[in-house]
Amino acid sequence: MPGTVLLLAASPVGKGCLVDAASVLPVLAAVEPAVLSGTDTANVVELADPLEPQAVLTRLRAAAAAPGPLTVYVAGQLQLDRRQRLPHLALARTTPATVRYTALPWHWIKEELRLRPSGATTLLLDLHADPETWQWLRANPLDCGRNNAVHGRIAPPPSRRTVAAPAYMRAVATILRSGHRPPVDQLHRQALARVAADAAASGAPAGADLVLTAPGPAAGDPHAVIAAAVQSGRHADADALAARHELAAAHARGPASEDALHWAEVRADLAMFAGDPARSCRAWLTVAQTRLDAGQPPGAPAVEAAVDRAHHQWGRVRDDGAARELGTALAALRGRVPGRREGALDHVRRELSRLQTQG
Repeated sequence: MPGTVLLLAASPVGKGCLVDAASVLPVLAAVEPAVLSGTDTANVVELADPLEPQAVLTRLRAAAAAPGPLTVYVAGQLQLDRRQRLPHLALARTTPATVRYTALPWHWIKEELRLRPSGATTLLLDLHADPETWQWLRANPLDCGRNNAVHGRIAPPPSRRTVAAPAYMRAVATILRSGHRPPVDQLHRQALARVAADAAASGAPAGADLVLTAPGPAAGDPHAVIAAAVQSGRHADADALAARHELAAAHARGPASEDALHWAEVRADLAMFAGDPARSCRAWLTVAQTRLDAGQPPGAPAVEAAVDRAHHQWGRVRDDGAARELGTALAALRGRVPGRREGALDHVRRELSRLQTQG
């Protein structure tokens, strides 16, 4: 099955730039797509210094929907938004004051990749952090999702008035230009060794990076079984398995526990895959309401994501009666959780008014 490769290099324009992320893209682009992917053939999508987080999300979503193996290469810098203090991948227009609106929330990456099959997704990351984000990362590991293999490094802030180079990603690209892709854990170790050797040769300090190494889920992980059932069209079997895990988690830890909510979210996605947007929308609305009732703030990433996904699925409901019912609930939630896209509540109200007029 063909692989998919997403090459993403992003950093702010101007004095806020910590790393010349896009400088590595010509080296990566010189590698054969099949070598980048580790498959016989592959499609490559390249994003160089993108401007809009929604545009990146669209490309990421399309790559995540591809059925074969997915490899995501990311070079760039992390910054915290001032409101929630959550990590974002800075884009070309990002400034410290506009992170929430001009950068890509890191949890969007995790959300888009979370239901891909076990062992089918690999992230290779070369990230730099500003001083504030670096301190945050010392206490909060970067969450890339439980179902993905992750390798790379996060580098501390470079010296003042210095723009760093994506040395880890350049080392990865140089190794791959030999025409052979070793197993990703070996590729990672070889790249780290090359970075350390280059640093030693230049007299630069070494050993400060946060090294990212996560091999992905073990064989037999229930997510892999569910993904296999979806791929073979056994949607009812997939939902039944997820429902059993949700029920067990609710009994053990409570229906508002993260484990139970995770499985509720899986079931919402499974309804989408089964072509039932009304059931998916209803499930996402329930997840959002449960999180709010448990005391999570309306701006929490998981709450925003649940309402955004409910909104997305509501737009695909073709039964007017179900659309009116779900739209009323969605409008009430949108009043509390407006999300990041301007005009989301107004959109619901307009569509709901049109539906009610038709009814």
